[in-house]
Amino acid sequence: MQFVEYTVDGSVAIVRLDRPPVNALSAALVDELGETFEKAADPSIRAVVITGTPHFAAGADIREFQVAFDEDRREGIASGLSDAILALERLPKPTIAAIRGFALGGGLELAMGADYRYLAGDAKVGQPEIQLGIIPGAGGTQRLARLIGYRAARDLILTGRHVDATEALELGIADKVADDVLEVAMGDARRWAEGPTVAYGAAKAALRTGLAEGLEVEREGFSLVFRTKDAEEGVRSFLGKRTPSFQGR
Repeated sequence: MQFVEYTVDGSVAIVRLDRPPVNALSAALVDELGETFEKAADPSIRAVVITGTPHFAAGADIREFQVAFDEDRREGIASGLSDAILALERLPKPTIAAIRGFALGGGLELAMGADYRYLAGDAKVGQPEIQLGIIPGAGGTQRLARLIGYRAARDLILTGRHVDATEALELGIADKVADDVLEVAMGDARRWAEGPTVAYGAAKAALRTGLAEGLEVEREGFSLVFRTKDAEEGVRSFLGKRTPSFQGR
């Protein structure tokens, strides 16, 4: 694969995003993630660590949004990432996202598909989609609210602000903050891999109950806002490095 590296250490799979410079989530990278999580479903794999260097994933590849506008091809723009995250989330074994640098937008959505998020001291996380005139479209509204509560999730989603590792730990986005975040994640993953894997899978399935309906509402909302003039303005202003001028339509 070109953008995702898949290796196995004992019974722990390591999924490493590798699309320099910031691991922007292109359609090709997302497709490879889906294939990788299919590999990780192998029963011989009993824990998974997903990571990226120097950034976990700085969000969707915004240039592909502009292409979608130019070609009037707006349906399903976030569905590939949403499906890949669901595949990660449904793995019946413990999963850890080891995060360095940015995990923003789709990057944070991907990290929230894992059971645990371990952040390095330099990590920054957030859902900045609102600054483009759109909303999280791959589970961000649903998983973030379930993770940190409605009020805190509302703040991050409506402001689009970035959160450092310390605040992420306080909010509950991060489970641990560590200097060598991958080493800590691998140590914990090896311990998880020695546990009752079937029971872990059953517990995870029970914890996900009720999520599907919320994801469908989010998917419809993203499709709606992606058709607006404000979304076009937000994307073009981001790529043009200028302040957007939203018109509310």
